[in-house]
Amino acid sequence: MSEAGGAGRARAAVERLSEAVGERRRRLGTAMGEARRQRRLLLMVVCVALLLDNMLYMVIVPIIPDYIAAMRGGGGTAGPSAPAGGNGSGGGNRSLLPARYPPATGTNEDVQIGVLFASKAMLQLLVNPLSGTLIDRVGYEAPLLAGLAVLFLSTATFAFAENYATLFAARSLQGLGSAFADTAGIALIADRYAEEPARSRALGTALACISFGSLAAPPFGGVLYEFAGKRVPFLVLACVCLLDGLMLLVLAPPGGTGARANMPVGTPIHRLMIDPYIAVVAGALATCNIPLAFLEPTIANWMKDSMGASEWEVGLTWLPAFFPHVLGVYVTVQLAAAYPHLQWFYGALGMAIIGASSCLVPACRNFGQVIIPLCGICFGIALVDTALLPTLAFLVDVRHVSVYGSVYAIADISYCVAYALGPIVAGQIVHTMGFAQLNLGMGLANVLYAPVLLLLKNVCQMKPSHSERNILLEEGPKGLYDTIKMEERKGMGKSLQPAGEMDENGMGSYHRDLKGVSEEDSSDYEYS
Repeated sequence: MSEAGGAGRARAAVERLSEAVGERRRRLGTAMGEARRQRRLLLMVVCVALLLDNMLYMVIVPIIPDYIAAMRGGGGTAGPSAPAGGNGSGGGNRSLLPARYPPATGTNEDVQIGVLFASKAMLQLLVNPLSGTLIDRVGYEAPLLAGLAVLFLSTATFAFAENYATLFAARSLQGLGSAFADTAGIALIADRYAEEPARSRALGTALACISFGSLAAPPFGGVLYEFAGKRVPFLVLACVCLLDGLMLLVLAPPGGTGARANMPVGTPIHRLMIDPYIAVVAGALATCNIPLAFLEPTIANWMKDSMGASEWEVGLTWLPAFFPHVLGVYVTVQLAAAYPHLQWFYGALGMAIIGASSCLVPACRNFGQVIIPLCGICFGIALVDTALLPTLAFLVDVRHVSVYGSVYAIADISYCVAYALGPIVAGQIVHTMGFAQLNLGMGLANVLYAPVLLLLKNVCQMKPSHSERNILLEEGPKGLYDTIKMEERKGMGKSLQPAGEMDENGMGSYHRDLKGVSEEDSSDYEYS
């Protein structure tokens, strides 16, 4: 009788244990579903932030020349005698800009425009080392929100600027905001999408938004400027920026949870810079973007001089390139999912395409011909960026600590080197050496750099380092945040585990899960 009673109590204990484990797993499944939904919404917030930053970067392209001319009282409909006040349309708004400077020569205005365009990238270049370190220390959400706030201030300043100094301050403010918003946004994507191919798809989506923002902004700004007034394009972007910041506050309020409490401090940026593999990737990102950065300020004048291009042809030069850029992102994501060990090859192929396309630009004789190499350049840039941005995150995962602020600050520095030099240096090179020589030099640089990516050939075979983050997770989950991270990393392995091993180790897993049932901390409330 006593043996039967003992067996009954054992069965009852096992049933209670099974119920506890089942409840724990149901909670975990619900929390993981919430985490996936949250990360998709955060991806949307980051994509909107990148879209806004690049739209603000390019929306002033058709506006700034008239802006500066109107400020000086020169040219066309903008003059000091126009009526003041109100929010008129088109030319009326342009006339609100007072003549604060004496008339200047075209050369001086060209220098002013070049410095204005370069100021954003120059300040971003200076701030990025600091922003990357800060992001590693405090997490991704707070710097992203701070960057959006600065971008909002910059956009509003553009809307109400009435002199060159204010325009310069607004452009520099944008660089400060971008140093935080862009770096924190890309790092947040890499952190939330920790596994391939999801990480490549998410980063590819972000790159597509960057491309769309850059190419859609000039017609967007030009049309609104012409028909609604000078302030309207910037006010529209400011409103979208404000809504994006509010959405981020709802999804992931900075300091609202303890999720970052058990995350390690990232590797210092100076140590990442001397990592040879990261240096190779950073060099490739800078080199592949030089043709785009140097052609943007020079190709319009060359088209007018060499082929008599009209204004509408100049304005539409880059628009067709959006489609091959998106195609390049899609192709690279699909190839990376099927053949992840060839990421280096996709980057090298992209640089070869960029080099060949750059060399073909001076040979074009009409608008239809010039579109082809420009599409090739954008397609190649898409291959390089989409292949190498996830590679940076992988290198940090296997060689350093899985915190991504500093490594994507290095990537942003690479872009800024190209775009800071482009508006200032490209025109001088064309003046002294010629447009053809500029393109041949840029093409040769890309072709020669492509073989350097062979150094990344064996990166995929690297074993993950025993990083501080892994040590923390091996100590046992302290709430749903760590449990979700562990389940995401081991989900594929568990699905392939033999049944015999599960039976043999089943009671041990019951005890581990039961232990977690009674453990509560502040991170439980993040997803429940």
